[in-house]
Amino acid sequence: MTSLRYAEALNRALREEMTRDPMVWLFGEDIATYGGVFKVTKDLLGEFGPGRVRDTPISEQTLTAMAVTAAMAGTRPVLEIMYADFLPLSIDALVNQAGVFDYIWGGQVSIPMVLRTQGGGGAGAGAQHSKSLDAFVAHIPGLKVVAPATPADAYGLLKAAIRDPNPVIVLEHKLLYNLRGEVPEDGGLIEIGRARTAREGRDVSIFATSRMVHLSLEAAEKLAAEGIEAEVIDLRSLRPLDVGAIVASVAKTHHAVVVNEGWRFCGYGAELSATIMEQAFDDLDAPVERVGAMDVAIPYSEPLEKTVLPDVEAIMAAVRRARR
Repeated sequence: MTSLRYAEALNRALREEMTRDPMVWLFGEDIATYGGVFKVTKDLLGEFGPGRVRDTPISEQTLTAMAVTAAMAGTRPVLEIMYADFLPLSIDALVNQAGVFDYIWGGQVSIPMVLRTQGGGGAGAGAQHSKSLDAFVAHIPGLKVVAPATPADAYGLLKAAIRDPNPVIVLEHKLLYNLRGEVPEDGGLIEIGRARTAREGRDVSIFATSRMVHLSLEAAEKLAAEGIEAEVIDLRSLRPLDVGAIVASVAKTHHAVVVNEGWRFCGYGAELSATIMEQAFDDLDAPVERVGAMDVAIPYSEPLEKTVLPDVEAIMAAVRRARR
């Protein structure tokens, strides 16, 4: 095991997969010469050359369509969309190409592309650079969507995404890039669609994604002082969803709280809540509680941004409501 920052773990995964498979190549805005806004692609241009690490113009729709066709042609492109806020510009290629071409072509083509992007608030980046659009992409059939919360998961899920024959969206969080953790040596693939139990508990299940996993763990520690032992499940994969892990946890605790940084209305938390009600209703002793961002633009002002985004106190309050 090696201690790496989240960004370093992603960088290592890219380097190893590019070394392993010459068909893997990277492209996106400022990823080559500059090494990426968050330095995830640092030094890869010098190591692999401009043929495999390419800077591009600003045109997310065009770049995503390029990734689809390059994958259909037999390569394994890894596209970086600088901010998740710009995913709406990619939506046509994701909905009408990446998500359906396998079906339209009757399985004659595969689309082994990866789209990496980062989202989330908390950095004072303003309304156009702070969104969590998890539900936006998880809604699309034909795509896989993962959201690593730890350096080890960032490493293992990105490697698995690059090797997957299907299009995979990797959602990273800007406040996690400097998070340090233990990462396994070469290997360490993590199966897409498999959740992990971040904390064992008996009284309530908290199902969380991305940075919200860490806030949920902090909330669980504080709740323990009140005599409430919360189990925290890191979903890791938003689509496909590990329904088995969800059902098993609810069967143990009989209470559920879902935590996602996206907007509440029509958000990923709403889908997750519905899934729990449909799949584990008989084991629930109370309705599912939901924690998410307020349905407003993410403010630039630090005090206002903190008010809008989910926090530890909001998670703790939801757990207490679920336990009433």
